[in-house]
Amino acid sequence: MVCAKCEKKLAKLANPDVWRDGGRNNTSSSSKTGGRIIGQNMLLKNKGGFSVGKANPYSSKCKHCKCALHQQGEYCSQCAYTRGLCAMCGKAIVDVSMHLMSTT
Repeated sequence: MVCAKCEKKLAKLANPDVWRDGGRNNTSSSSKTGGRIIGQNMLLKNKGGFSVGKANPYSSKCKHCKCALHQQGEYCSQCAYTRGLCAMCGKAIVDVSMHLMSTT
């Protein structure tokens, strides 16, 4: 769970473009439509794997249990839920002192 401030920072789901002229997923070779190249080596195209704007999913770890996070943040979903914290910034959202929060 995330707070209202961090909700707009959540990662967007990968959704392909609609198949039409001008979409990034078409295979036309004209440069103005932005088509993709068939059979291109993506490792050579991206030069290093992770771009500057993308988060490395293997580098960010939960502050409490040290497991790998699936998106940018401070805590994993399970630790954030049991402590009532925002998973991205660590701010307390819910007072869980009187709740029975199971860890399973």
